[in-house]
Amino acid sequence: MAWDGWEQLKSTAGGQQPTGMQLNQVPADPGGSGTGGLVVNQDDLGAVGHEAFILHGELGKGADLAGMGADKSGAGSTMQASSELSRNHFALGPALGTALSMWDTSLKTLLQACAHISNHLDYSKGQHANDDAQIAASLRHRDGSAESWSKINEYFK
Repeated sequence: MAWDGWEQLKSTAGGQQPTGMQLNQVPADPGGSGTGGLVVNQDDLGAVGHEAFILHGELGKGADLAGMGADKSGAGSTMQASSELSRNHFALGPALGTALSMWDTSLKTLLQACAHISNHLDYSKGQHANDDAQIAASLRHRDGSAESWSKINEYFK
């Protein structure tokens, strides 16, 4: 008899909306990743930020055409060639100068983007770690024991 009562309670409860906390989930995507959205780990952020930092350094050293082979006046070898060609009335002179100017502007923009990515991801990684620590600390009692799920559930009401 007690078993029948239990079965009846289970079937009744199955038809009702749960009163506790429920986490909704996105169904797994058909591609098989199962995430249903963007998932980023702190290690991923650190790795991308580190690669942006390395790219910034390598570009700064190897792609600076305006500063390579600089003379006493500070003009690089490409600008020196542009000036020499222009002095000798070659149309290539001004074109080379324009190309160098456009390259230099694009390089500076790319270097700024790499620095921004590196700095932002380093900041985000640290900030998320601090946020996690603060949340964990706020969900513990003074004696270090964890907050009960029912108390946590009250925060969502």
